[in-house]
Amino acid sequence: MGGAVSLLDTWGAVVFIGWAVAMWAAVAVLAYAHRGPVRRWLYRTAVAVIGLGVVGQIGHFQEHVAQAGYWVANPYAPAWMTPWANSLARGMGQVDPARPALGMEILHLTGNFIFLAGLVGIVQITRRAAGDLRSRKWARMGVWMQGIHGVEHIVLTVSVALGAARAIGLSTWFGVIDPGPALVTYRVWWHFVANLVGTAILAVALCYLWKEKRAVRAGFEEGRGGDAGGLWRPARGRAVPGAVPGRGGAPVSPSLRR
Repeated sequence: MGGAVSLLDTWGAVVFIGWAVAMWAAVAVLAYAHRGPVRRWLYRTAVAVIGLGVVGQIGHFQEHVAQAGYWVANPYAPAWMTPWANSLARGMGQVDPARPALGMEILHLTGNFIFLAGLVGIVQITRRAAGDLRSRKWARMGVWMQGIHGVEHIVLTVSVALGAARAIGLSTWFGVIDPGPALVTYRVWWHFVANLVGTAILAVALCYLWKEKRAVRAGFEEGRGGDAGGLWRPARGRAVPGAVPGRGGAPVSPSLRR
């Protein structure tokens, strides 16, 4: 990860961190706006958050796959990262050049929170849908798991930032394992398995989301409020099956006719 920091390294780090910040800003807006009436832009924003989360996790997970693959070929070698990850880590490491490992910790912390935001996006897009959706269940499971994983990355990053000789966390056995092949092996495979399970949960949630897309979209139709007790009022110009014209030409549901 050493070497001079280029302008590309710096801008890559800025864009990557900005990506995470923008996603969490969108999550905050979604969470607040869902408390009010239905707005069609809520659906589009949630879709964008999910899409960005998926793209981010593809990049994040392939990094862990590459690290695990490198370990298989070189089990006694120092930890390794792909060239693009090294570039981002160099850019992020500029916050404290005296701590070379800090950039790598910030990089993985950011990647984890991009992934977590994507899972929260699935929870948000299914929020107004009626029924007990499987996509929502799996997304919530993923949020809990990645939330715990995120805490692990926060602890790792903060420990290095505060001057620890090596990162302290569950994936380093709280700093007890000495630097060397044993620590590299444990940490590489710990994070690989954590991301493998998290990615699998995301894939299942997305599959169910695709199958349940009609129910999800229905929650965002004009006049439907999934959070407001499941009440439904037809939109203007939209007839209710079996309804008959009432006074003023407004359709009247069969359940309301006397």
